[in-house]
Amino acid sequence: MDIYTRKSHWKWYLAAGAVVIIIISLLYTRYLAERLMDRERQQAQQFAEAMRQIARTDIDLNCDFTLPGRIIEENTTIPVVLLDETYQIEQYRNIDDRNIDTMPIAEVRKVLDRMIAEGADSILINIPPDINKTLIYSHSNLLSLLEWYPLIQLVLIAAFIAFGYLGFSASRRAEENLVWLGMAKETAHQLGTPITAILGWVEALKAANEGNAMNQEMLDELRNDVTRLELVADRFSKIGSQPKLSPVNVYDQLEICREYMQRRAPRKVTFDFPVPAEHEAKIIGINAPLFDWVVENLLRNAIDAMEGGVGVISLQVYEEAGYVCFDISDTGKGIQAGKFSTVFKPGYSTKTRGWGLGLSLSKRIIEQYHKGKIFVKKSEVNKGTTFTVKMPKINSMMNDE
Repeated sequence: MDIYTRKSHWKWYLAAGAVVIIIISLLYTRYLAERLMDRERQQAQQFAEAMRQIARTDIDLNCDFTLPGRIIEENTTIPVVLLDETYQIEQYRNIDDRNIDTMPIAEVRKVLDRMIAEGADSILINIPPDINKTLIYSHSNLLSLLEWYPLIQLVLIAAFIAFGYLGFSASRRAEENLVWLGMAKETAHQLGTPITAILGWVEALKAANEGNAMNQEMLDELRNDVTRLELVADRFSKIGSQPKLSPVNVYDQLEICREYMQRRAPRKVTFDFPVPAEHEAKIIGINAPLFDWVVENLLRNAIDAMEGGVGVISLQVYEEAGYVCFDISDTGKGIQAGKFSTVFKPGYSTKTRGWGLGLSLSKRIIEQYHKGKIFVKKSEVNKGTTFTVKMPKINSMMNDE
């Protein structure tokens, strides 16, 4: 199991944990809301009884109204509306933040209608000898706020997690960039010394075998390979610094990459590339060593995807919204749909050899140094893959900076 598969699993575990937390929070808040609802129902019943006691006509003049009056006065949260026998509004309390004495009765009726529509409860108050009034009451603002509490809590937790994740991700990416830059610079530095020594030995051997044509030819090939090593070292040395871009015809540059890779590909791999002379030039600004590195990575991956060394690698060049685009397609084993973005992650590879840095560096080169885009356009398992590279188009020749 690779690191990105494990990372994906951990995301699912965290998501499952978040769901459990949400469910527990909702259930507990619902429990508290029901307890508060029961308490408010009891308070409303006490309020109705207090009003009944005060409104009784057969009461003893010596009755103490202190408790009923206190119950009515202390109700500062539960909205209540008292209706008479004809269902006309007689009294109301806590239905608005404004002064209820100056509130027009039409507005009170609107509030009452809204309370009823939202499921307000009612209590019938029987006042001897034969008077029936109705008390309509609704839930307090505190209960409404409690019902919203889980959502507010989850939003705040989600925001905290999101900001924390973004912060840690940015820090991790910065650390990764420093590691990759340091590794690239150190690789270029380490290659420099043996390359210089090999060049010296090649020249010495050429001088010692001046009359031997066969040896001279082998030494020329060795010199070409050393030149290639110099190019590799130069590419690594450019990672981390802003390279100079020069205008080129994309057809010509892609043809250079095709010629280099076709000589090193199995004979049964066919390259279907357009001939530059047959197409109008499309100019883009590139750093040739780094751009070639990207194209060679794509072609090498395409070759490796051909099981048995048999297949076709094709190229299509076109323009799209200010970009010069080219698609490199193969008839290899393809990529699973869920891996389209993962293939560009550092360390991801389906091969038994290699570090899985080729496509990661290619993405960095295209997007950061050339302000372009690179992505998997389409892929089907056992049918092939198409990579798309989009480079900003330039209409006139650029001067080297």
